[in-house]
Amino acid sequence: MKTMTCKQMGGACDETFSAETFEEMAELSKAHGMEMFQKQDAAHLAVMAEMKTIMEKPGAIEEYMAEKRRAFDEAPSD
Repeated sequence: MKTMTCKQMGGACDETFSAETFEEMAELSKAHGMEMFQKQDAAHLAVMAEMKTIMEKPGAIEEYMAEKRRAFDEAPSD
């Protein structure tokens, strides 16, 4: 089990998520992002706008996800 913050996963806050795999962590982060979008949280909306820009560049999202996977892999186990 590993614990990471929203910020470590590319988000905007210090809320923590715990998961066994990177895929689980990514899903928790995504669900949190959707919740923050519904609440129209300004900090998260700004990060989402940046993500939209990243996704427009070919190969950039794959590089971004690989970076987040490395961060997960390097995070200490709980």
